[in-house]
Amino acid sequence: MDSGQLVAALSITGAYSEFVCLPQCELVPVPFGLDAAEAVSLVLNYVTAYQMLHRSARVKPGQRVLIHGAAGGVGSALMQLGRLAGLEMYGTCSSPHVPVISAMGGTPVDYKLVDFVKEIRRFTGSGVDVVFDGIGGSNIWRSRMALCPGGTVVAYGLSASLRGGRLASGRSGRRNRFQRLAIFGLVIAASYVLPGRKHVIPYSIQWLKRMRPALFRHDLIALFDLLQQKKIKPLIAARFSLAEARQAHELLGEQGVTGKIVLVPKGVDAIANFNDGRKVDTLVSPGADAHERNQRSHERNQRSIACVIGRCP
Repeated sequence: MDSGQLVAALSITGAYSEFVCLPQCELVPVPFGLDAAEAVSLVLNYVTAYQMLHRSARVKPGQRVLIHGAAGGVGSALMQLGRLAGLEMYGTCSSPHVPVISAMGGTPVDYKLVDFVKEIRRFTGSGVDVVFDGIGGSNIWRSRMALCPGGTVVAYGLSASLRGGRLASGRSGRRNRFQRLAIFGLVIAASYVLPGRKHVIPYSIQWLKRMRPALFRHDLIALFDLLQQKKIKPLIAARFSLAEARQAHELLGEQGVTGKIVLVPKGVDAIANFNDGRKVDTLVSPGADAHERNQRSHERNQRSIACVIGRCP
C-alpha cells in the first residue's frame, strides 16, 4: 500500500490512539470520496450485521426477521441491509425511536408497552424466520418463542450481562469467557433437542475474523461498495474527541443512542472526507454499541471492540 493511503481495520484493542501499528494484511483500502465517519461505522457494525444476515442466518427475500435494539448501531445496520435483502422486518425499540424504525422500512415494536413475543405472533401468526438477539440471557428463550417452526435465533453481544458498561455482577474487566461459552453451549444444545426445530446459533465477529480473515475483508469491501452507491447510510449518533472517550462510553452505558458514536483525533475539526490532503492518522469507532435498555432494565451495549480508519505512514 502507498504512503498516505486511507485504510480501515478492526484492531480489537489499542485503537484509542492517534497512531496504530498493524500488519499490512489487516488493512483494507477505503475507496476515495467516502465520509470517514460513515466508513469507520462499517468496520464493526455493518460487517457484524452483514455476516449475521448472509453467513449465519443465510436469509432469503421475503423472510420475516425480528431485530432487537433496531435503532442502535448494529440494529440500524441490520435494518438497512435487511431492506436491501428484501426482508419483512420487525424491530424492538422504545417510543422515541419508533419513527426511525418506520423510516428504515421496519415495523416498530415498543418493548416497553407490549410483550414482543405476543406482538410478533399478532403481526405474523406463525412467528418470524430469524431473530437477531444482542441481549442474551433469558431473552434468548423469549426470542426463540417468537420464531416460526424451523426458525433461527442469532445470538451476539450478550449485553444483558452488562450494566452501565460494566458487568452486571459489579466486577470490572472482561466477562468470564468460560462461563459465557458454557451458557452458550447449553442454549445451543437445548435448541436442537426441544421440539419445533427452532435453533440458536452464536455469532462473534472476533472468532469469524480469526478463523476466516478473507471473509472479513471480502465483506467489508462489499459494504464499502454499497456505501459508494449510497445504498446504505450509517447513522452517526455523536462525535467525541479521543480525550472524551470516557464520556462516550458513559453515554453508551446510560441511555439509548440512535446509531454509532465516533471518536475523532485531536486537531480534526470536521469529518467529511480524509482524501483532501489533510494528515489524519486515525479515526476510532468504539465497539460498545449503544442500544436500548432491555425489558429487565439491563443497560445494553456490546463489548468494547474498536475499529479504525487512518492513513498509512
